[in-house]
Amino acid sequence: QVQLAESGGGLVQTGDSLRLSCTVSGRTSNGYTMSWFRQAPSKEREFVAVINWSGNVTAYAASVRGRFTISRDNAKNTVFLQMNNLKADDTADYYCATQRWMYAMGAYTDGNQYPYWGQGTQVIVSS
Repeated sequence: QVQLAESGGGLVQTGDSLRLSCTVSGRTSNGYTMSWFRQAPSKEREFVAVINWSGNVTAYAASVRGRFTISRDNAKNTVFLQMNNLKADDTADYYCATQRWMYAMGAYTDGNQYPYWGQGTQVIVSS
């Protein structure tokens, strides 16, 4: 069974940085698209960033582009989200997710493309 576990969330101030990690178990992360989503209180879940199976293709939501960086270490079955210059609007629960099929990205901003999700890690940015 595929399991994802996020870590690295916390309470920070505006302008600070955080690095989130997501470790995959039960299956290698190598070959699978990995993404980060987030959900703020009283808001719908939204796409944040995606990285393809080899790590050479990434994409970001407009709201985080230039501040967040997604990366992966396939040897450690881990994907990262480096978040810099955090803003109050970044406050949310952050979730990593992985797709079912190898070597596919598809409609990567659509959460329905991801059958496997972590439990989430909370990020609170205090202004």
